[in-house]
Amino acid sequence: MDVEDQESPLDVGSDRCGLLSVHLGDEDSDDDAEGQEAFEDEEGALPPDLKWLEELYDDDHSDVDGDGDLAVAAVNGKKRRNAETARMFKLRRNLDQLDCFHRQKELDVLKARKELELCRQNIESLTEHRDDLEKEIERQREADNSVAVFRLRAQHKHLCQKLQNEEELEGHVNTGLKQQELLLSEVEVELGRFSSLRQEVQEEERVFKALRSQKAATRLQQERKASQNLQLKMQHLRDKQAVVLKMEEAECRKKVEEGRASRKIAAKYLKETIKRMHQQEAEKEQQNKELLEKRIQAVESLKSNIAATQESLRVQQSRAKANAQKKEQRQRQLRESLEAQGINSIKHMYHQKQREEIKRKQAEFEERQKSKRVEIVAKILQEEQLVKSRKRQQALLPKPSTGDKFPSLGRAREKLLRYLDPSSPPAAEERTTVQLRQFSDLSSSSSASSDVEDLEETVDQEVDHQSLADSLAEPEFSGLWEQNHKKLLSVKAPLVQTEVNQKAPTMTIPAKKVHGKELKGPPFISKPEVILFKDFEVGIMYKKKIVLTNISYVTNHCKLLGVSAKLKDFLSVNFEPPGSLSTGMSCVMQAVFKPVINEDLEGEVQFASAVGPFSVPVRCAIKRCDLEVDSQLVDFGSHVVGQAISWTITLTNKGALATVFSLDTSTHLSPETSHAQTAPKVSANTCQEKSSHNTTSEDQSSSVSMGTGELQPKQESQELSEASQQEHPESEASGSSPEVIPETCVSTDEHVQMDHSHSDSGDITLGNVREGEIGPFESLKLEVVFTPTIPGEAKLDFHIKFSDSTCKPIPIQVRGVAVSVPVSVVQPSVDLKICMFDRLYQDSIMVQSRASAALKLTFEVCPEMRRHMEILPKTGFVQAQSSFNAQLKFLPRSSLSRDAERLFDSDTGVLEVPVAVQVAGQVKPVHFTVQAVVTSSDLQFDRAEVDFGFCSVYQSVKSSVRLTNLSLLPQDFGFPGVPEFIEVQPNDGFGTLLPQETLEIDLIFRANKAKEYSFQISCKSGIDRDFPLSCRAAGVRPPLQLSHSLVQFGATALGDRSTAVLYLLGQPTGHNRSKQPLPPVVAPRLFSFAPPEDPDVSITPSAGGLLPGERRLVQVTFRPRLSDQDIKEEALRLLQRAKSPRVKEQERNRHAEQGTKTEVPVEAGQSSKASDGPKTDQLTESPDPADIQPWSEQYEEARNSLLHSFGPRYRECTVPCFVSDGGPPEDDRQAQPAWRPLNTLYLKLQCPAVQPPLVVVSNSGKNRVDFHQVAVGVKVIKRFTVQNISRETLDLRSSVLDVHGPFSLLNALRCLRPGDKHTLVLAFSPSLEKKYCETLEVCSQKMTLEMTLCGEGVVLAITSSHPGGLLDFGYVLKMESASHVLKLQNSSVVAVGFRVLLASLAPSRPQGGADSVAFLLGTYPNSQVQPTVGTQNYSGLSVFSAAPGEGSVAPGQSLDVVVTFQPDHSSVNYSDRLTVELVNKSEVCVVDLKGAASSHNMYLFGGDLLTVPIESLLPPLITSRPHLTESGLVEKPTIPVLVTLRASCSAGGVSPAVRELQVGCIRSTQPIKKSGEFHWDNMASLQQLGFSVEPSKGTVESGHKRTITVTWTPHSGYKPYEVVQTCLPLTLKGDETNVYRVTLMALVSTTAD
Repeated sequence: MDVEDQESPLDVGSDRCGLLSVHLGDEDSDDDAEGQEAFEDEEGALPPDLKWLEELYDDDHSDVDGDGDLAVAAVNGKKRRNAETARMFKLRRNLDQLDCFHRQKELDVLKARKELELCRQNIESLTEHRDDLEKEIERQREADNSVAVFRLRAQHKHLCQKLQNEEELEGHVNTGLKQQELLLSEVEVELGRFSSLRQEVQEEERVFKALRSQKAATRLQQERKASQNLQLKMQHLRDKQAVVLKMEEAECRKKVEEGRASRKIAAKYLKETIKRMHQQEAEKEQQNKELLEKRIQAVESLKSNIAATQESLRVQQSRAKANAQKKEQRQRQLRESLEAQGINSIKHMYHQKQREEIKRKQAEFEERQKSKRVEIVAKILQEEQLVKSRKRQQALLPKPSTGDKFPSLGRAREKLLRYLDPSSPPAAEERTTVQLRQFSDLSSSSSASSDVEDLEETVDQEVDHQSLADSLAEPEFSGLWEQNHKKLLSVKAPLVQTEVNQKAPTMTIPAKKVHGKELKGPPFISKPEVILFKDFEVGIMYKKKIVLTNISYVTNHCKLLGVSAKLKDFLSVNFEPPGSLSTGMSCVMQAVFKPVINEDLEGEVQFASAVGPFSVPVRCAIKRCDLEVDSQLVDFGSHVVGQAISWTITLTNKGALATVFSLDTSTHLSPETSHAQTAPKVSANTCQEKSSHNTTSEDQSSSVSMGTGELQPKQESQELSEASQQEHPESEASGSSPEVIPETCVSTDEHVQMDHSHSDSGDITLGNVREGEIGPFESLKLEVVFTPTIPGEAKLDFHIKFSDSTCKPIPIQVRGVAVSVPVSVVQPSVDLKICMFDRLYQDSIMVQSRASAALKLTFEVCPEMRRHMEILPKTGFVQAQSSFNAQLKFLPRSSLSRDAERLFDSDTGVLEVPVAVQVAGQVKPVHFTVQAVVTSSDLQFDRAEVDFGFCSVYQSVKSSVRLTNLSLLPQDFGFPGVPEFIEVQPNDGFGTLLPQETLEIDLIFRANKAKEYSFQISCKSGIDRDFPLSCRAAGVRPPLQLSHSLVQFGATALGDRSTAVLYLLGQPTGHNRSKQPLPPVVAPRLFSFAPPEDPDVSITPSAGGLLPGERRLVQVTFRPRLSDQDIKEEALRLLQRAKSPRVKEQERNRHAEQGTKTEVPVEAGQSSKASDGPKTDQLTESPDPADIQPWSEQYEEARNSLLHSFGPRYRECTVPCFVSDGGPPEDDRQAQPAWRPLNTLYLKLQCPAVQPPLVVVSNSGKNRVDFHQVAVGVKVIKRFTVQNISRETLDLRSSVLDVHGPFSLLNALRCLRPGDKHTLVLAFSPSLEKKYCETLEVCSQKMTLEMTLCGEGVVLAITSSHPGGLLDFGYVLKMESASHVLKLQNSSVVAVGFRVLLASLAPSRPQGGADSVAFLLGTYPNSQVQPTVGTQNYSGLSVFSAAPGEGSVAPGQSLDVVVTFQPDHSSVNYSDRLTVELVNKSEVCVVDLKGAASSHNMYLFGGDLLTVPIESLLPPLITSRPHLTESGLVEKPTIPVLVTLRASCSAGGVSPAVRELQVGCIRSTQPIKKSGEFHWDNMASLQQLGFSVEPSKGTVESGHKRTITVTWTPHSGYKPYEVVQTCLPLTLKGDETNVYRVTLMALVSTTAD
């Protein structure tokens, strides 16, 4: 509803005397001056409906480009015109208000008069009724009917009361009428005063309209010039496009020619290929025949072998039965002999089995002991070798930096690294070896191709896992690790990566950028990455399925280009282009490989995509031998003399070709053989073991490392540095490269091998298997036995030779050490890991004895450690071939750094304690080492006291402290027993601190009362240590209180809103117990909420006043929205992503154009460069986000992108509410009151925003449906579409619209699946002329989408140039037409739709001519009787037509409706009714159409009607026959015409009768006679009867009519009621001659008009 329109009459009516609130008058000069000043003051601010005036004046101001006084004068003139125009519009508005007020007063006077008349009528009726009652009372009194008299008296009394009331009401109404008439007269006087001012305003409006039309003409001229310039630019662009098109056609022709030539070449090679294929097929058939014969022979031999095998099985079964019988017989005999001797046979046999089982276990234990000794010896040898190599490489490694966090010696770092490094248990190594053996067995039983592919994938996964483990094996705190060790660990990764990169080639393609993201690698990946046909046979077809997956960031496609030239004759690809593929989609192709030659092939399958070309590698490998052993160095370790231990070497053939092997012992290995076999195999196994035994990895395949000890990292790095320094002194920078490491390892092995003799290798022997055949994918076990006889080192070097020339011999080195020490400590280094002070730690020490007798043991601890370490028992005995366990107790005290300064490093916390075990009868004691890292258990706060300051009792204060763990171990902590007014977060004050970690602890203080607080909280660690922290605070009570200090909004979708309601409470003054002084007078407390930082949050009210004890409602609304800046940045990003390929394409086109323009003259080239320069700059220039207009196409695209990709957003904001200390001072109420920081309240808002499940996808995403201006009574339908962009189904429902309002929802809502859309149909049908606005809520489970519906109802005002009534087309020649124009003028503010209806085309028109409409006889002068719908055309086409039949008239415009009359036969009864109807079913005008048609250009019109006006469409059944004249010519029939003349008789006299006939000539476009003639015959007989005709003859021009007047004057002897009749012919000559037989009938009538 328009509030301004409603209030304007009330404002006018409130002023009874002045009538208007502005200065209108020109009564005197003072009023004019005041009015002028008022207008000048309001010059700068025009009303909202006159904003277009400012644009008009701005245009006028922009046209003034002159300089000097002329420009200043022009500007002043514009300002004066601006003031005059504003004054004109204000005067017009005030005059309109005065007119409206005058009409209102007139209406009030009319209403008062009607009320007065109604009152008087009521008084008259009541008076009559009272008289009737009085008469009735008299009558009943005379009849002595007392009951009726009483009843009638009561009615009479009630009636008199009503009459009195009506008379009083009449007096009031009469008084009001007089007042209204007085006001009306005053208004009329005011109208008279301002009549001259009204004329002045009208003159100014006329001038203003002329000025607007002049400006419109100027703008039109400018627009025409701009359109001409645009056409010239478009023509220039079309010329350029034509040149580019010609170039493309030339390139296309060139490509077609190249294609023809390539097809010819391809046809040639195709013939050769087909010929070769036929030959291959013939050879294959021959091979199949030979193969079939071989199979037949094999089947026969298999039958014979089966028979022989069955026979041998029968023999073996019979032999086994015989042996079992013999064994049972021996046991029976033994049992009988024992029973005969009196011995219990069952017990004796049981003991015998037990002894055998013990012997077996003892043998197994001895074997394990021997293997462990061998491993220990091998480990010692490796340590010695690495120590030497580290010493040589020490000079190559960089020195440690001096700026270390813990400046200490390198020895402390070595110790810490050694003790912190976790050891790999033997069980894990055994599991790894078992898994590797199972894997090798499984791979040997699988097929060739699948085995190789699975093995490669397994190796890749292991390498990845190793690299991941190495990358994660980093300490959580820095400063205790040595850089040399990091460099050593980094050596292993390049080695593995080098081999993996050599075995797994990938598709290569340069990096590209797609949508602003860099695409590294190919746009498609293949699975498998390499098309591998391994171990193929010639003549057999192999097929492989490859899956291509799109990994680019855009929708892509792939096209097969072909295969490499080497593979064209052997490889074919079956690939159907899949079309466009989204990211992550895949397509399938099939590679068919049919080898013809037995050699390795390599190539690639080439593809093209939208991003660029890519290829898939193809490898084809023949069958070959691939032999390797699981270990080339067999180290038995240390074993006691007399024991025998065996070692199994696994020889594996990973190839598909069998070969014969043999073991050959030799004294020396050639360097070439050693290097060739060690480089590819040992680099990943043996060298890795020697260089980095401190790390454990799952991919180690060597079994030599099983059961061996660990090397210290410091010693390893030193040995490796020394070896590299000796071997490569000149290349320090390349010492860490992957290629150098294997050579270093090999050279080290050669050096060791050459230095020692092999004369003492008699203790190491080979097993029974020394030669044989190894099949494809098969493994063999080779046994090596070590039987030490004398203490010392034993060695044996041999190599494995093969019959295949491509396989080089594999060298094997066997080492073993024989020792004679009977007692040893199983774990020579006891690692207690990280320990804390004042905590007890225990471990077990196992001493193993290999002696044959019991020995006495004594454990000795160094004196400085006796207060901290103890071994129980101190003395013990170990039995023969057994072990002894002792208990180690370690309790480090705080004095450890003073007591054991030599053994303990206080900087790093490393402790290394040597312990000796004295063995009775043995001079050299057994030493072992106890290692530990001792650390503190302290927790430290960053400050000793926490001061919370002033805290409101309604709020909480948070303060953060930092808690640091000074220990090297994780520690649990907690804050138990905290007061109720303090809260510790996170996790309620409980958690775990990692080593050297610092955690921020939040202390939240909530004051219960207004007082001083001083307290202490305690942090307790997991080992029951307390760390106190002092706290203090001051509690205050503000004068106001918030009902809730925290508002947690739910997850609100974009476009939705969440509302929270809270209260602001005023506390009574007596409740304030704080120490702050109170104001002397109770005044309202003023509050003010600061504007929230988040623009999506609003608070209502934001400020106000509150008395003590009063409560005020505060509403907080959260409405998440997308900011314009984010949308513009997203639009800019989308533009840049879409622009990058287009810029490259335009750059290429520009270079091509420059190449074509080199042949053009220099002048033309320069001009073209000058014109192309700005365009290139415009293309490369990045757009500005400010240039993106809101609700543009780019803006809408960016908004939709953000909505679909919007993630959960969480924001928190704290809104302070400032509270005053009271009201303003009494002496100065305008001054600001005092504001205290202590009174400030804080409101915390948590605002989570989520992606909207429902969005509007139509109407540019706006949540507003504007119907604009709609005519009253017209229904306008608009639609808006919503889409479900969530992953759940939404059940939609809507709010109820006003049932009496103009808005309505026409369709029902339904469930929306993810991604579906639904269109809501809304209708707007206004009933009044005003503005409407309503809100429609579309609700779902997760959000409510609000749609604002608005529209304005306007009244249609359209007029017609024809007022309605009869529209006569006159006479028209048949088959010709006549037209008339109806002009429709639209004076309303909206476009008006209309349609033209004809009664003849109406579906409800009566059929068969039975029209019962009213005749038009008395409506129009000189009309004849005519129905609404008259005669129709024979052809079926409508006689009358209107164009256009329907349409729309723009606001303030007019439209012409052309009505056409087109008959196809002669008739005078053509008629129809035309109605112009608007869209709201209202009629503009109703026009009755009438016309006549003639077959000749001359016609006679007039006379009496001789036939009915309804004409049948059937031809007449009886036709008039022509008459023959005496001359034999055919005489045309005459046309009868009756003219009745009625003379009137009045006052004894007779007045003559007069009738008129019309003779006309039709204007025609046909080549006929343009004019016509007419004449009467037998004129003499007419005069005798009193008739006279004027004129008797004459001519009629084309398109004109002549009137013939017929007069009858009765003679003196005329008899009353006598009819005078005569007949005479009237001849009309035009294109043809027609004779009308006119019958004149006259009579005298007293009723004649």
